[in-house]
Amino acid sequence: MVKFKKITNFVRHDIWRSPSHEMSKWRRFGYNTTRCIVLTVRGFLDNDISTRANALTYSMTFAMVPILALVLAIAKGFGFEQVIEQKLQGGFLGSMGLVPTIMGFVERYLDTAQGGTFVGIGIIILLWSVYSFFRNIETSFNTIWQVKQSRSITRQITTYFAILLFVPILIVVSTGLSVFINSAMSDMPFFADAAPIKEFLIRLTPFVVCWLIFTWMYWAIPNTKVGLWACLIPGIVIGTLFQLLQMLTVYLVVFLSRTSIVYGAFAALPLLLTWLQISCLFILSGAELSFAIENNEDFDYHNDLEHISRRYKDYVTLFVTYIVVKDFENGENPKTAHEIAQQNNFPTRLVNQLLGRLVEVGILRETHLEGEEQRTYTPAFDINQLSVGRVLEQIDCQGTELFIQHTTNMQDKFWKRFTSLRKKQTDLNTILVKDMMD
Repeated sequence: MVKFKKITNFVRHDIWRSPSHEMSKWRRFGYNTTRCIVLTVRGFLDNDISTRANALTYSMTFAMVPILALVLAIAKGFGFEQVIEQKLQGGFLGSMGLVPTIMGFVERYLDTAQGGTFVGIGIIILLWSVYSFFRNIETSFNTIWQVKQSRSITRQITTYFAILLFVPILIVVSTGLSVFINSAMSDMPFFADAAPIKEFLIRLTPFVVCWLIFTWMYWAIPNTKVGLWACLIPGIVIGTLFQLLQMLTVYLVVFLSRTSIVYGAFAALPLLLTWLQISCLFILSGAELSFAIENNEDFDYHNDLEHISRRYKDYVTLFVTYIVVKDFENGENPKTAHEIAQQNNFPTRLVNQLLGRLVEVGILRETHLEGEEQRTYTPAFDINQLSVGRVLEQIDCQGTELFIQHTTNMQDKFWKRFTSLRKKQTDLNTILVKDMMD
């Protein structure tokens, strides 16, 4: 029981109170890995990923045929539509015998798109179905990444089309790579007795394809800059889980077809929906892991920040303002939030919040270094007029006031008394609450 309490306390508090840049290499790796796992699980619960996955599954069910239609149309334009169909036959959909049915839907969908009653209406419906699906994914990713603004319509269309163009090309390349590995190793005397190695490389190829697809997805879809490791690690983890899920589902389909239990011939439908839902859970969990890796350092002292006292928050606010003012006074280059946090061992997330608040109340001004996207901060007016009282007053007065209607005379008098005492900076310890109206 005591040991469990220590572990719980370590995960909830201690692990966030140890800045990673002060640790040894391997200790930092262990701490960061644990923190990423905790942040991913916490984000999974806080963002209600399971509900979002259900909504995404519903959207994917309707968008499946239009997406396949568009992918096959692109593949047909390059002359390798049969390769895509063979890949579908060898996967989960093929094991359930759904490929001929789906391909029939796709062909009819393409015929409808080409010969709509109104000019181009079929193509518009097709493109809108695909766009809506990717738009839902981007919205979910942006929510996870705490990004409030989506990219422009033009950037959305180009990004989504690039994904649809990238996937079939990558599938064809992987197929060609498998053929190359098979023929090249067979022709080389050195690999004559290396059948296990050849089989391993061939089996590894679909995993590599999934790794690349998911890595690119975590880089391209969120409307924010994502680092390489924050895309690559989730891409490998989720790509591997996706391939294992597909293999497991194939074996389950074979098992059900042999035993004909529960659903019998109708087992394909619930299995398909279950496969789609778990796939969506994997995709969104990977986005949570990507966010955790990219923003690991921003969550230093995470639990402490949720219960930070007003006095300590005022202290950090004034100190951050002091750093900005002194840099300006000494003619030094303005600092970014990350630089201020690193140099003073403050949590980056707290410094970002306070700087944003200081900009909102007009104490600081946000600037951009020429040729760079990072934001820096300078005083918003004459530093010789910037007193401690003015900083605290500006922050205290931020927001709406006097919004309560039909106040009593006693409330009005109390408000006037309270604001006059604050303006005079009277020692409030000398005034009792019961004497405020006297």
